[in-house]
Amino acid sequence: MARTVPSLPPLSPHSHSKLSCNRHSLTQYSSTNIKEQGSQPLSQETVKELIKQSQEAKKHAYCRYSKFRVGAALLTNENRVFTGCNVENACYNLGICAERTAIAKAVSEGYITFKAIAIASDVSEKFITPCGGCRQFMREFGSDWDVYLSKPDGSCLKMTVDELLPVSFGPEDLYMEKTSASLSLPQEILLWSNTATIGQNCYAF
Repeated sequence: MARTVPSLPPLSPHSHSKLSCNRHSLTQYSSTNIKEQGSQPLSQETVKELIKQSQEAKKHAYCRYSKFRVGAALLTNENRVFTGCNVENACYNLGICAERTAIAKAVSEGYITFKAIAIASDVSEKFITPCGGCRQFMREFGSDWDVYLSKPDGSCLKMTVDELLPVSFGPEDLYMEKTSASLSLPQEILLWSNTATIGQNCYAF
């Protein structure tokens, strides 16, 4: 279920937060480094609330095989929050991560632009990080939005999608100019596609 985060004033550039959440530093919070995509910095209260909701989502994790609970809270550009947890399956590769659950929920409701996502787990020794698949999944919706990697105590590390997945591949790459050779199939494939028929069905690449 989506929720709305109340509008909150951004932090002063010189203020600090007990969240201990900033870019590449674990002891200091700096609002000047917490920039949203085309918007104002997230306030301390909003970041705290986003992490809290990711921790709440973690409680619903269906992880009977790995016993590794993960929760995520996704903030859209419209200030709607969609939460998700990891859902595992007896056929292991069919499981879905918390980040992808939250994003899929948002997209299914018509939201495709995001400000930030917070991720929570039970690991206390390090900040939880998204897997490679989730990084690519997030990249589908832009590279310049924020990811808050948290610990159970609420502290967090802020990064961007681009920092988590540098030199990435995205939707825009599909529309880049291609060489003419890449638009034609090898002659043997064309020949096979013209002759491989069963009844009225033609099987071609």
